Amino acid sequence: MSITLDILQIQAFLPHRYPFLLVDKVVECEPGVRLLGVKNVTYNEPFFQGHFPQKPVMPGVLILEAMAQTTGLLASETAGAELKGMIYYLTGIDKAKFKRPVVPGDQLMLEARFVRSKRNLWAFECNASVDGEFVASAEIRCAAVVE
Repeated sequence: MSITLDILQIQAFLPHRYPFLLVDKVVECEPGVRLLGVKNVTYNEPFFQGHFPQKPVMPGVLILEAMAQTTGLLASETAGAELKGMIYYLTGIDKAKFKRPVVPGDQLMLEARFVRSKRNLWAFECNASVDGEFVASAEIRCAAVVE
């Protein structure tokens, strides 16, 4: 069964808001396996004012953050009520790689694949692409914490 999520459903789980909510929609989700999210990159993103005004490029750290938010959505769909009322924190990034820049007009596809979870610790393999071209990848770990 594949699940899709719109921006309001995404906001129901992720505490992020503009300008730091970096997932616009979820086009596929198989809980416990994989989630595919979308970030539409537009010229009016606030980070383009300074990165870089003459040649706008989405910062790599924000691509990693978008992938991390995608893992939060997959964890939410996988665990359901178990994560309700918890904040999901980034705890580690390994093997991060970047191949090409992301620029205004790109549609960044964000894929998270579930690797394992133990108690409140989660691990994922993530990839980002534009038009089927590899952009970035990383292994991302997060923890769900009661606030």
